[in-house]
Amino acid sequence: MAPLFRRRISRTRHGAYAVRLPSEERELLASLVDQLRELLELTTDDPSLRRLFPTAYHDDAERDREYQQLVRDELLERRLTALSTVEDSAGAAELDEAQLTAWLTALNDLRLVLGTRLDVSEDQDAIDEHHPDAPAMAVYGYLSVLLNDIVDALAEDLPPPTDET
Repeated sequence: MAPLFRRRISRTRHGAYAVRLPSEERELLASLVDQLRELLELTTDDPSLRRLFPTAYHDDAERDREYQQLVRDELLERRLTALSTVEDSAGAAELDEAQLTAWLTALNDLRLVLGTRLDVSEDQDAIDEHHPDAPAMAVYGYLSVLLNDIVDALAEDLPPPTDET
């Protein structure tokens, strides 16, 4: 019996990753990537980006400032590179592992920013469809599902867990 649904992203027999996204979803991802790129290029101090550039030293502002000076540019470059990969491959039917890993990074960043803006928590109740945040919560949920598909696809070649600790 065939499964009720096919994952949007899955490993192929020849080691690539099949991407089965309708054009509307690809357009949504391209739009979200573009919006995040614009925000990151404008500033890294926007409050919605705090989870992308977390505080390392909560009790020592000076040490945290030094830490941020050391790593912020590298973190920003990695994030922008991942966004570029998604932009360049948004229409692709297949991705290689490096591309899919970049998708994982970029989509996780999008989800973190959106979740921060929506103040999402683990114990959050479902939002009524008429709530002003309902469309954004639907996008958040979509990103969560897509990330799950990516993680599952990347994990297919991992060895099974062992009882050894």
